[in-house]
Amino acid sequence: MPPSYALERLLSAGGSTLVAGVDEVGRGAWAGPVAVCAVVTDLSEPPAGLTDSKLLTPSRREALVPEITEWAAGIGYGEASHEEIDELGMTEALRRAAGRALAELPVRPGAVILDGKHDYLGAPWPVRCEIKGDQTCVSVAAASVIAKVRRDAYMASLASLGFEEYGFASNAGYPSPVHRRALDEHGPTEHHRLSWSYLDKLPRWSHLKKHRDVTAGAGQLGLFG
Repeated sequence: MPPSYALERLLSAGGSTLVAGVDEVGRGAWAGPVAVCAVVTDLSEPPAGLTDSKLLTPSRREALVPEITEWAAGIGYGEASHEEIDELGMTEALRRAAGRALAELPVRPGAVILDGKHDYLGAPWPVRCEIKGDQTCVSVAAASVIAKVRRDAYMASLASLGFEEYGFASNAGYPSPVHRRALDEHGPTEHHRLSWSYLDKLPRWSHLKKHRDVTAGAGQLGLFG
């Protein structure tokens, strides 16, 4: 089943409340930022074939971006850097990235649909968490596509800065055999998250691991939670 507006209509209270669909990408990566996109619509017919970005080919995702941009009533995009992740933990990094994305919207939404089961945004935003929201909610699906394409493009751009051997153009900073081999041989780059447990398995580089102050930020989510 393609995503629908069922939840957006429920939360919009008959059209009196603007609803933003929010999704993130990059939570489980070893390198690069975590990115969040927020999308609001006027509940009009979405672009054909819109669904969770993970179910689309890279070329189809990229083709959808201009269609989503023209169709959506508002798009906001925010990131939290790998330094913020190392310092504050993933929960707080996600909260900051989501806040930056929502701040870019032309109008402040009265309700937010977050993909997944964890409310990493919190007060003062009225949040509805929706498991597989990127497959069931139109606005969240649109947010998933924009977030994925924009972050992937940034990670691919790092190849031109001398990091070709890490395979960022294909793995976007996530675990992969190429990425693992490059880390073992060359160690982490300036774009890697140094508080991540992959460093525990790299004896030559484990001394670089950062241990986050657990009192900083709002806590740590599991990498794939």
